[in-house]
Amino acid sequence: MTHRFDTAAPGGQAPRILAEAHELVGAAARVFGRDEYARALLADCEFRLREPLRVALAGSIKAGKSTLLNALVGQAVAPTDATECTRVVTWYRDASTPAVTAHAADGARANVIVRRGSGAHGLTFDLSALNWDAYGPREVDHLEVGWPSAALAQTTIIDTPGTSSLSREVSLRTARLLTPGRAEGNARGRSAISAPGADAVVYLLRRLDATDVSFLEQIGAGAGGAGPLGVIGVVSRADEIGAGRIDALHSARDVAARFAGELERTGLCQAVIPVAGLLAFAASTLRQPEFAAFEALSTVPAEDLGIALLSADRFARADIALPVAPELRAQLADRFGLFGIRMATMLIRLGVRDSSSLAAELAARSGIEELRSVLEIQFGQRAEELKAHSALSTLNRILSAYPGTEADRLLPRVRARLADVHGFTELRLLGRLRTDELPLPPPVLADLHRILGGTGVAPHLRLGLPPEADPHTLRTAASTAVRTWRARAAHPLADQSTATACRAAARSAEGVLSELPR
Repeated sequence: MTHRFDTAAPGGQAPRILAEAHELVGAAARVFGRDEYARALLADCEFRLREPLRVALAGSIKAGKSTLLNALVGQAVAPTDATECTRVVTWYRDASTPAVTAHAADGARANVIVRRGSGAHGLTFDLSALNWDAYGPREVDHLEVGWPSAALAQTTIIDTPGTSSLSREVSLRTARLLTPGRAEGNARGRSAISAPGADAVVYLLRRLDATDVSFLEQIGAGAGGAGPLGVIGVVSRADEIGAGRIDALHSARDVAARFAGELERTGLCQAVIPVAGLLAFAASTLRQPEFAAFEALSTVPAEDLGIALLSADRFARADIALPVAPELRAQLADRFGLFGIRMATMLIRLGVRDSSSLAAELAARSGIEELRSVLEIQFGQRAEELKAHSALSTLNRILSAYPGTEADRLLPRVRARLADVHGFTELRLLGRLRTDELPLPPPVLADLHRILGGTGVAPHLRLGLPPEADPHTLRTAASTAVRTWRARAAHPLADQSTATACRAAARSAEGVLSELPR
């Protein structure tokens, strides 16, 4: 079972943004026709406008990034054991055949041997014997994994090293990818130009400590210019928060709510969602023998099974009398965790009768479907805008590094597009909406969130109408929304933040109106 983010944004705004970005990058390429370094950077800008959206998974060590990646893709494509490959940035792209390639900073490449692991560990990338051919020994800068996948065809996923690594260099690899430094207008500045590697970020949290907040603040500081616009928080390994109990996800939701309140006050995340990544991945790859084992375990009295599930080691012991072989029990604990075993047996007792139904129920309870929904709304439906923002931000940095040249003519146009593209404004405002504490009634705040695209960018979603609403009803509602938000923006008692938000809402409604047939 595979999934993908829907990147088809309705309406004409996103294609226009992409077309303008293409045009500006092309104009810059003509300006820098003889500058090899600038042309290479511009070629990368052009390439990323044509390739899938780039979403980075970031977070502290052992936050569960690789497991979540496997769950989103629906296949075991990422190693989850603590090997050297978890210390380098790894790009996962769609490809016709599986292949893993190591890249050095100077452009050298080497094929990586892939070994099939057992249980929940999936694959292992062996970096111990890389053959760089004539290049000689090199340090791995990053890995690229090509894998046939419908999910990766729509979204390139970047797995990053832990932000709290004991090695400063390892942590810096993630920082360089997501928070590029500033370019300066001299030769040194030109050599330091770097593009944000990701268009959006999913940040995994187990605790909300100073390291997490500091890194999210760095990403947020870049959002106005160079960094990714979209940041979603995930309370990862959510089943472990409740010690694997059947109510673990309820505990995780409480934790997520506390994290969300903290992060929303500072505008660091657009949403925070609890996900049991291990259960999500196991559900997407549930096998018939595993379902049969859960069926057998569901016949054990609940009290006896609960005692056996006091720990994973106890559950797999040969001297514990259970109707499933110890080796298979160990595999279940490895793949599903104690929470997953408890949840699966409970669902079967409640009436689930086949493996596909059980897989769907487990996935729904893991939180992965809620995460996919948020990713589609926040990232997938705005993919073209996010890609254009990344390209234009990089172009701004390139042009800024060459003052006193023809670049000066293009720079105001690029900055104007970064400032004026309404989709960028909506994304920034959605990220700050609950932190600004606007003095508006809750129903009005809900309307504001919706018209800005917080629940989706389709016209009927922005206007709060059913999907079957006819064009006349949509136009009437959009016209009413334009008048309403203009009036709120012009209200004499509206403070500056409220007036700005209401003007943005009016412009969003005008955009909906312009897209509808007359």
